Amino acid sequence: MQISKDKNEQQKLLNSLMKQLSPADEAKLQQILNDKDAQKKMLSTPQAQELMRQLFGDEQNSKKGG
Repeated sequence: MQISKDKNEQQKLLNSLMKQLSPADEAKLQQILNDKDAQKKMLSTPQAQELMRQLFGDEQNSKKGG
């Protein structure tokens, strides 16, 4: 049950963030969210990697190595 609650909370957060975007930016983000290759490309940028390090610490790296 926890997983569905977490997904529900994530969806609420995403919806809240999307409302803050301009219609053009919202459309761009939705396009990326619907395209797995675009997601991988965006998340592999140095800026995205740095943001993930700031948000999650080295948690991402420790999962890869262990």
